[in-house]
Amino acid sequence: MDDVAIKVNNISKNFHYTSGRAGTIKSAFTNVFKSKESKNKDIQHALKDISFEIKKGEFYGIVGRNGSGKSTLLKMIAGIYQPNSGTIEVKGKLVPFIELGVGFNPELTGRENVYLNGALLGFTRKEVEAQYQEIVEFAELEKFMDQQLKNYSSGMQVRLAFAMAVRAKADILLIDEVLAVGDADFQRKCFEYFKQLKQKKITVVFISHDMNAVSEYCDRAMLVDKNEVIDIGNTNAITQKYLRLFMDNNFKQDGAKTNQDRWGDQSITIKNVTAKSREGKIKIVVNVGATQDFDHPNIGFRLRDEEGKEVTGTNTRLEGVVISRLKKGESTKVTWTFPAVLRDGKYSVDIALQYPDEITVADWWNSAATFVLKKSRRLPYILDPDFTTVVD
Repeated sequence: MDDVAIKVNNISKNFHYTSGRAGTIKSAFTNVFKSKESKNKDIQHALKDISFEIKKGEFYGIVGRNGSGKSTLLKMIAGIYQPNSGTIEVKGKLVPFIELGVGFNPELTGRENVYLNGALLGFTRKEVEAQYQEIVEFAELEKFMDQQLKNYSSGMQVRLAFAMAVRAKADILLIDEVLAVGDADFQRKCFEYFKQLKQKKITVVFISHDMNAVSEYCDRAMLVDKNEVIDIGNTNAITQKYLRLFMDNNFKQDGAKTNQDRWGDQSITIKNVTAKSREGKIKIVVNVGATQDFDHPNIGFRLRDEEGKEVTGTNTRLEGVVISRLKKGESTKVTWTFPAVLRDGKYSVDIALQYPDEITVADWWNSAATFVLKKSRRLPYILDPDFTTVVD
């Protein structure tokens, strides 16, 4: 238990809503005689029997569709909501960054809100003064600090709020999807800060719909759907399960082996995949065909070793390649070539065809192809480049 930062044990949360609100004198009179049983029907079960533990220094992701209960869960950990049943134990100082504008006064200027929010975070006035310039520079709001907050855009507000939150002396940081409000440059700055948090072993609970960010930063992840925990474990496995939630149904393509994991809506499909290692190069070729008109597919691959560990991968978006509109019946081919710097062994290739939103899957095929990389030596490391060694 000494290494546990947050322990959630069988918590449930219900919200009660009043129905049949009196709109007339007659309804006000008749509602008096309605039974308690009829009133209890207006209950939203936000969370049901949720249990998990987060270790100290862990970067923990929580993913799920809108309305699954993620934000409610974070607010319960923060102490904003109380569970109807179950317990939550938090060890260490916790700072929540889970709702835009909390702790800010829209009638005050940005400067005044920095001092107000600093006081709420436990800083003295001198401590805020010492950090004020760093806060402003991080938020990139030098020209706007004397304007009232109500004149800020949502992006400007979230930048100021995050610039304050990251300076709090916290053992645990709760971060909700509010970062999505910021522009791309600010999000990159936030993600750089995430790397610092990992180095400092700060416990972070991170809610996001950005599966790339979850995979990159989180040590473990939890999938929540329909107000219940679906699974907890490896981030890559959890993000794949999250993506599958958006599929109407799974499918197996004709000729595919039953042990090959494949799903998608088939609006564009993988026709065939080849992977070869030859002359110090690895070459992966995927042919895809559209079963309906499809705009700008994002096509990617991932390599996994014999133990199932991911070793590398990319996609057309990351490589700056834009695939134009494919009409129904049209095909295209994508080829990736890169140096064979991996150690020897057997590798499997996973292929993904996604919509431009990078969430919805058209066709995802795990172990679509395999290849064997043979070298004269076997290093105990993932990479085995051709070294040049000189002794003088």
